[in-house]
Amino acid sequence: MRSNRAKTRAGVSLAATLPLLAGALALGISAAHAANSPDRDALAGTKPAWATAVADKGATSDNTKVTARVYLAGRDAAGLTAFAKAVSDPNSPMYGKYLSAQQARAHFGATKAQIAAVTNWLKASGLKVTGTTQRYIAVTGDAAAVHKAFGTRLHNYAKGKRTYRAPAQTASVPASLDGAVLTVTGLDNAPHKANHKDTLPPPDDVFRNSGPFSSYHGSTVATTLPKAYGQQIPYAVKGYTGKQLRAAYGAGQATGKGVTVAITDAYASPTIAQDAAAYAGKNGDAPYAKRQLTQVLPSDYTDTEECGAAGWYGEETLDVEAVHAVAPKANIVYVGAASCYDDALIDSLGKIVDGHLADIVSNSWGDIEANETPDVAAAYDQVFQLGAVQGIGFYFSSGDDGDEIANTGTKQVDTPANSAWVTAVGGTSLAVGKGDTYLWETGWGTQKATLAPGGKSWTNFQFNSGAGGGTSRTVPQPFYQKGVVPNSLATAYSRAGNRVVPDIAAIADPNTGFLVGQTQTFPDGSQQYSEYRIGGTSLAAPVIAAVQALAQQERGKPIGFANPAIYDRYGSKVYHDVVDTPTGKQLAVARVDYANAFDATDGLLTSVRALGKDSSLKAVRGYDDVTGVGSPAPGYVESWRRH
Repeated sequence: MRSNRAKTRAGVSLAATLPLLAGALALGISAAHAANSPDRDALAGTKPAWATAVADKGATSDNTKVTARVYLAGRDAAGLTAFAKAVSDPNSPMYGKYLSAQQARAHFGATKAQIAAVTNWLKASGLKVTGTTQRYIAVTGDAAAVHKAFGTRLHNYAKGKRTYRAPAQTASVPASLDGAVLTVTGLDNAPHKANHKDTLPPPDDVFRNSGPFSSYHGSTVATTLPKAYGQQIPYAVKGYTGKQLRAAYGAGQATGKGVTVAITDAYASPTIAQDAAAYAGKNGDAPYAKRQLTQVLPSDYTDTEECGAAGWYGEETLDVEAVHAVAPKANIVYVGAASCYDDALIDSLGKIVDGHLADIVSNSWGDIEANETPDVAAAYDQVFQLGAVQGIGFYFSSGDDGDEIANTGTKQVDTPANSAWVTAVGGTSLAVGKGDTYLWETGWGTQKATLAPGGKSWTNFQFNSGAGGGTSRTVPQPFYQKGVVPNSLATAYSRAGNRVVPDIAAIADPNTGFLVGQTQTFPDGSQQYSEYRIGGTSLAAPVIAAVQALAQQERGKPIGFANPAIYDRYGSKVYHDVVDTPTGKQLAVARVDYANAFDATDGLLTSVRALGKDSSLKAVRGYDDVTGVGSPAPGYVESWRRH
């Protein structure tokens, strides 16, 4: 099926679309570089905000080894941005007129002459070229060569309790390169490390849930425990499965057949195929067809200890099993990154775009916005835009620490979910009742209280976890959010307005979470398959990606970058408008956990988890920064037939 769609895209006439593109360029795209001297072009954003005069600890030694990437702007960076917008906007005459991967490279990729010119300049500066792709040139060299190439010395700067290297001035390149360079990354060496968003401990050692459980919301009430919020509360579900999620989000008869979903994470679970097959068999999902699940993996892995490689196995397992549970006939291709660092993750995304491996890409990883630098953001956005012109959409989890104040001390959003070119997926607490009936959702925000000594009351109420969201401090407000996102959110940091996260939402609360099955290490050292409940926006992202696969099947052609169309449906009945108190009362569930995460040998921990209490973020009527426009309702999947 995908090859047939590729042929359709290859039939799009550039002669027909380029006149429209010329009009789209009037949208107002700012220049990528600004001259800081007559013969140099500045690479905006290459000096991090934390590299201040107060933090300056002096020059880095000229002999310091530096590894960097010089990202290529391609033939027409401004045209790429305009084209990506035009083909994604339902109100544009170019909507849906995607290019093939070959056409995208031919029109927006770097030319051989540009690659040669940049390569020669880097070598002449004393840097060694270690790798070349259509998107970047990798180099190594000492700090003295970096100064010669980029017109800036490197200094050491205090950042928190550590000291890191960074440019003392904004990096620049010769004007004679004529805009061929988009940005350079690696000049600063502060961590740019993505975290997977599991809300449970990394499952390299076994994790199991204790009972009692509910099989559906409210099926088992905790009558032996004290009341909470004035009422007896139910035990948490054992973990929802595909049948319940498909009913909750209006899957209908759609299965995702003919659609490919890509999943990116770091590393790769060595047992994913057998675990996914076992889970499907045990939980009523369709068996996998031959080559329905495939993997594209790097030849080598790096930073395995620093990145906690084994912890990423559970992330991949959750993503694969959630996509298959909701879209049982969609093809899944897992594209693993060599590490948890930005360069490796950008490479995994680039493989999907360069080979058009899928139309929908689920990504359950990210970092806080304060750790992002504009140079790295530019490299990500270029990949997202190259995907958009081909009809590829990227979906990113919004984070699991609410407004991040409890986690970092600063109110902020996560990245790359903050990009204007991805769909940020927020989280909900979901109640599915008897007969797979959708009951309600709240915004995911958990206040935890423990059972007091004597077992007669609850004590120690505190924020535990919740869906990430809020207003970006760095990304301007995208066109599709105007008129939908309240000004009070958009203008929190800028009168002109900024990007607000998320865009859409789905189940994320681990207390109303998804049952997952994975091979884990048991206390006796054996490797065994077992199942446990899990959540996080790591769950919400693949669930929404799977729902989009159902919608694309209904549409009969790629959805592409979905945000303009998602916001175009705002206020309609195709969304559940999620609020924190949908029944008018405070909602909560009781949860019992093994103290040692495996069995009752070391005792049990009993707690109550209040729902809809997400730090300072609130799920309210209309758009909000916990659930965006809401979660998919019956009719959402079918609504894509009309677009």
